[in-house]
Amino acid sequence: MSELVGRVALVTGGTRGIGLATVKALRAAGATVVLTGRDQAAADKAAAETGATALTLEAGDFAATGNVVKQVAAEHGGLDILVVNAGIMESGLLGMIRAEDVSRTLDVNVSGAVAAVQAAARAMARKRTDADGNPRKGGSIVLLASVVGTYGAAGQSVYAASKAAVASLARSAARELGGRGIRVNAVAPGVIRTDLTASLPADVLDKQSAAAALGRLGEADEVADVIRFLAGDGARYVTGQVLGVDGGLIV
Repeated sequence: MSELVGRVALVTGGTRGIGLATVKALRAAGATVVLTGRDQAAADKAAAETGATALTLEAGDFAATGNVVKQVAAEHGGLDILVVNAGIMESGLLGMIRAEDVSRTLDVNVSGAVAAVQAAARAMARKRTDADGNPRKGGSIVLLASVVGTYGAAGQSVYAASKAAVASLARSAARELGGRGIRVNAVAPGVIRTDLTASLPADVLDKQSAAAALGRLGEADEVADVIRFLAGDGARYVTGQVLGVDGGLIV
């Protein structure tokens, strides 16, 4: 598979889980990939494993996020694909939520996404040439939403609100940027087998598996394959969509 040869991709939060699987999928499709992580050692490890380039980033820092996007575009002659995967989940019942948890969740999940999209849109709108000297303009942006952002979950009000905002950002940005040849979509994973879900009690995971039409949890690479599709030319007429990758958890 080489459909993304010559494309430059940035994946935020690419050191583990869905982010790492996405880096692998884009690399397998031939893209040049830069990944970010909060921890330099983890980012370097992921880069060594995948053949990507690593940068550190605190995704809740609006200015730093924009600067990383600009750095990648400057160093690689442009930017073709952005995957905004960096995010956090602060769980807690409404009566127990702290102000600092609300602020941090919205900073990372929403403000960070806006900063990345803003900077990527500027880079993607610029004319550039591919490896063969052909002119290229536009690009694909994929955001990570969640089924929780649409249907909610007890104990995840702030996280759900942030992911609902991400889905709305994808739709609105798609309308605004389509004229520049920039597609913006989101994926909304269900319960995916990652380090995060590994900490959940077995009975909770069993209930989630039973609730999905496919009768099992999802795998990170199954989400990554959908992201790779949205990033590529097979989805060239797809924009403004929030695509559920949840095994039929919501039908």
